[in-house]
Amino acid sequence: MDLTDLCVEWTVDGKSVEVGMTRAGSGPNLLLLPALSSISSRAEMQPLQERLALSFATWAIDWPGFGTLPRPTVAWRPDHYRAFLRFVIEKIVHPSITLAAGHGASYALAQAADDPDSLGRLYLLSPTWRGPLPTMAGKRMPLFRRLATAVNLPFVGSALYRLNVNGPVIGMMARGHVYSDPAWLTPDRMAAKRAVTEASGARHSSVRFVAGDLDLFADRDAFLDVARRAGSDIVVVYGAEAPPKSKAEMAALGPLPNVSALELPRGKLSFYEEFPNETVQSLRLGAG
Repeated sequence: MDLTDLCVEWTVDGKSVEVGMTRAGSGPNLLLLPALSSISSRAEMQPLQERLALSFATWAIDWPGFGTLPRPTVAWRPDHYRAFLRFVIEKIVHPSITLAAGHGASYALAQAADDPDSLGRLYLLSPTWRGPLPTMAGKRMPLFRRLATAVNLPFVGSALYRLNVNGPVIGMMARGHVYSDPAWLTPDRMAAKRAVTEASGARHSSVRFVAGDLDLFADRDAFLDVARRAGSDIVVVYGAEAPPKSKAEMAALGPLPNVSALELPRGKLSFYEEFPNETVQSLRLGAG
């Protein structure tokens, strides 16, 4: 299956930003939205995209501020990402189906709540709404906001960022929360993740995500309320080995009358990257 890499230009706060996109396949339009994290990019969706492109016209796109392309200095905030998603579905592709992972799922839910038909049928993979530090602490703290703003400082910001994304920290994070098999993150895969963290301007989005500044919702109730309004027949899939605090938020979506939830027998936050065959089979989209 041939994958075609493209570049999308978008303007944010008066600054031009280039965003990576990968196109493959033909058929009904299917949009793939990766997670927002320090190591996330559309490449994490590639194992799914290769399989789904057998039956769909697939579009995998980075979030601004993430991916491997250089990024401008921007005080990234949730309304930027909401505006970007609207730009994607209005100017690039109108999807029949949308697969959204991690924090990307929160933005997809918010868009679907505003316009239930705009994303087509919605599949949420390991959906999260709260950044790593607020999740660990169980609440928002003033310190987290100070960290998010400190990243703008020329020297302090860079040093703060490097504490979060050096090789040992990435390895520990990946083994602890992201992948089930510690050996899955091979040297080549680690190099690809490091390329995301080392892109020019990466710290401005990464630290804000970790600190919770890119969280759309203040609490679980707000998250669930948006999910209730996001249309019918939403599918939520997550791995049995997901971190307990995050897994509890994912499972909370299951009882909603418009949600079907499925827990796969293995997998952590990026189960769809590590176990793409099982993921595609669970989605039952008709792709081989």
